[in-house]
Amino acid sequence: MSDHSEAAVAPVEAFEPPYYVAVFSAVRTEDQSGYGETNARMEDLVKDIPGFLGADHAQTPGGLSITVGYFRDADALTEWRSNAEHRAAQKRGRAEWYQNYTLHVAKVERSHAFKRA
Repeated sequence: MSDHSEAAVAPVEAFEPPYYVAVFSAVRTEDQSGYGETNARMEDLVKDIPGFLGADHAQTPGGLSITVGYFRDADALTEWRSNAEHRAAQKRGRAEWYQNYTLHVAKVERSHAFKRA
């Protein structure tokens, strides 16, 4: 059993459907120079997108990282996709930080949550 004494960890809440998710799964390269700063900037920037609902992040011990971004509607997702700083970060990611990645975008039609009392 893991030690839960660290800061509380919780997934993004379940929202009333429909809404959209962007699932970005990646394996990064060895050289991550500048990645942390750029990632932090992207996390701050996406919060300013009207309709951004939140994001979940996970990483496996083997190096697979997964980010799921939640968006109220397709317009919010389009605004994020076309943001100039985000586009520049994507370009740098392909050139420097990612060995490979996949992006899946889906419309959520059903959503529920559970929380132990």
